[in-house]
Amino acid sequence: MTAYETLKQCLRKEPKKWLITGVAGFIGSNLLEELLKLDQLVIGLDNFATGKKENLEDVKQTVPSKQWARFKFIEGDICHPNDCHLACNGVDYVLHQAALGSVPRSLEDPLRTHASNVDGFLSLLMAARDAKVKRCVYASSSSVYGDDPDLPKVESKIGRPLSPYAATKLMDEIYADVFHRCYQLPVIGLRYFNVFGPRQDPEGAYAAVMPKWIIAMLENRPASIFGDGLTSRDFCYVANVVQANLLAATAPLGKPHEVFNVALNDRTTLNELFELMRIGLVDKCPWLKTYKPKYEPFRKGDIAHSQADISKAVMLLGYSPEYTIKQGLLSTLDWYKKNH
Repeated sequence: MTAYETLKQCLRKEPKKWLITGVAGFIGSNLLEELLKLDQLVIGLDNFATGKKENLEDVKQTVPSKQWARFKFIEGDICHPNDCHLACNGVDYVLHQAALGSVPRSLEDPLRTHASNVDGFLSLLMAARDAKVKRCVYASSSSVYGDDPDLPKVESKIGRPLSPYAATKLMDEIYADVFHRCYQLPVIGLRYFNVFGPRQDPEGAYAAVMPKWIIAMLENRPASIFGDGLTSRDFCYVANVVQANLLAATAPLGKPHEVFNVALNDRTTLNELFELMRIGLVDKCPWLKTYKPKYEPFRKGDIAHSQADISKAVMLLGYSPEYTIKQGLLSTLDWYKKNH
């Protein structure tokens, strides 16, 4: 039995109270679904800046009504201290997902990115400290590795940030460490590597590559690859990220502040990803038999390659990814086929 299977058994026997910030977002709603299926009590906080009410409705339709009744939603903003204090009241564990993602967005509007990702995080840390939560788990990012050329990426060695977004995530890690040192708040950071899965937003200028390509393929519109397609990423299915969050919140750890990579320790080029998606959708979309990508110039702030060493999470959290990229992609494509 894996550490995660053992944890799920324990949580069903002794339910806890959880706060998910950014609960209406892609990752937040997947965390909500899993926790409700485990009969946990969940508080959700979101201002719908990037989250969607449809994601919450999708979870509501997925879980039994008895489990949905264990969820309380607060429409609020992490940048407002009162909202954070209200949400943290009586909570055992905090799973902080609220943020303004996207490197391109941060390059265009660094002030707004900083306000959400740094000021908002600081407000949440203060509220978690005052509420005496057992542990706060927050979403960091592989972007903190910046210009460090080494692969795979190990937690102890980072480079210089290449975008305002990366700088905000690095600042979050510094603040988390300070709150551990100054206030003894247990805080764990998870450096996500290119998460994908159901409910990921395909709309807008800052949408992630996977949902954007999927919708383009389903609608027979051009799908753009920035660069030559040889750029590679460690794509991680969202269920693996959910597992990492729950383990990080509850695992016995010697140090109250740690950061962990969350990925597969694998690399897939954009050309390979494009082909996997094309093949996965061709049964529904016959036009994909001859479908080709549209190549565009590299984007500013993007790194060439990314791959995570996950041995630290495996050893200290018991993290054991259940989905490969192909398995996760099959599940993801099925969801978009049904919901588009």
